[in-house]
Order: sequence, then C-alpha cells, then structure tokens
Amino acid sequence: MANEADKKQEQYGSVATPGGALTGPPAVRIEGLWKRFGEQTAVHGIDLTLPAGHFIGLVGPNGAGKTTTLSMVTGLLRPDSGLVEIGGHDVWQDPVGVKSRIGVLPEGLRLFERLSGRELLAYIGRLRGLPGAEVDKRAGQLLDVLDLSGSQHKLVVDYSTGMRKKIGLAAALLHNPEILFLDEPFEGVDPVSAQTIRGVLERYTSSGATVIFSSHVMELVESLCDWVAVMAAGKIRAQGPLAEVRGAAPSLQDAFLELVGARGRGAGQNLDWLGGGAR
Repeated sequence: MANEADKKQEQYGSVATPGGALTGPPAVRIEGLWKRFGEQTAVHGIDLTLPAGHFIGLVGPNGAGKTTTLSMVTGLLRPDSGLVEIGGHDVWQDPVGVKSRIGVLPEGLRLFERLSGRELLAYIGRLRGLPGAEVDKRAGQLLDVLDLSGSQHKLVVDYSTGMRKKIGLAAALLHNPEILFLDEPFEGVDPVSAQTIRGVLERYTSSGATVIFSSHVMELVESLCDWVAVMAAGKIRAQGPLAEVRGAAPSLQDAFLELVGARGRGAGQNLDWLGGGAR
C-alpha cells in the first residue's frame, strides 16, 4: 500500500518532507516577480518556492506587498515581469488549467449580493462545470459545516462580515481545488466564525491539499502554519519551515520583528503629551 507521501505525490505532484525539504515540483514557484504602480514598486523581483501539502503563511506588515503578490499568483493581476507556476503550470500561459486547480478568497471579496447563499453556490458550481446534483450536494454540506444552513436562503447583501467570509470560502472550496489562496481570511471575523473557518481549513490540509494565506497576525500564523514566508517592502526576507524561520527567537512575532527591521522602534517616544488627562 502506498504511504501518505506517495499518495500526495500522485495526487498533487509534489511532496515536502516533515523537515520541509522539497522532493518534487512545488505547489507554487515564483521567479523574478515585479509589479510597479507608477513610481511605487509594490513587489521587488521576488523568488519564492512553496511546497505542496502544507499550511503556508505569507506574512508581513501592512503595505508589504502580500495582496499584490497573491493577486499576481492567482491570475487576478498581471505582473510587469516574472514567472509564476502553480503545480508546474504557468499562470499566464495556461490560465484555464491553473484556475481549475485553485480556489481563491481575495481581500475585499465582491459577491453576487442579490443571490441567496444557496443560489450563489449553485451558480458558482455550475460555472465551474460541475453537475447540478453534485453542486447541490456539496453546497448543502458546505453550508452545514460552515454554520450557514440557517441563512442559506438569505440574500448575501444582508450577510455579516463573518458570513461573507464563510460563503466566500464555500465558493472557493466547492470544486475541491488542489491549492487554496486566502487573503486575510480572518480579518473582521468574529471568534466563533474564525474557529469554524479554521476547522474547515485544517480538515482540508489534512487530506494533502495546500493552503496559502496572507496575514499580519503572527500568533494566528504560528498556530496554523508549518511553512512561512516573510515579506516586507515588496521583498521576501525569509522562507521555509516555521521552526527554521523562527530560529532561536521565542516566537514568530519576535523573529518577524527582527526580519522586517522593526525591533527596538520606540512606541510613542514623541508623544510625551499623550495621557494624564486634558491639558
């Protein structure tokens, strides 16, 4: 009987050993990726290799270039130059093949708000080419697991932020993608919804699939991820297994502050007037 690594190799075409070393084609390979907006360079020629079958965090402060990078990797934004491959397929040479393999939950997600949650999943599933009966079955299961069954006939325009994130996640998972890209999936989400989303993602990765998500919350990344890439000012500062990136630091937060050059910055050192009541 094939072992778990062999199964992942067969299904996803790439395996990383427990220590993080790649033994096959990566889930994502980026070479020399650049993006400029006028005079502003958002992404500075980054190289990044992400292994398949892992829970991967792309972390960095606000404005680091995380969203721009994920947008280019998933085909939502064309780079100025560089190569992006997903599962060995070039994102810009084979866009249909790539998009059939990935699920995306972008930041600032726009949905068809005049559809109900159930109607939205039915529409997305049929756009993906899934048989109607299969779409309905999967939609029902996702709505149930994500605690949206009671709101499935409610219009998406009336959904809360947490409900929108959950229905967006359901839409991204509906076609059972090999790789799931999430941009700040827990931003503005209440603790109950966050725990539900987290459980679904952990179940998804336990099957050998890959999750790549961006965040600036180090505690969350450290509790979820086994592989991390640190980004700042449009450049990759470190990448590798979580323990390797953290190194001797007591936490990922401490390692992160060192990597992005934020360690030792004074907090409010020029705000000696702040506090102590009105003057």
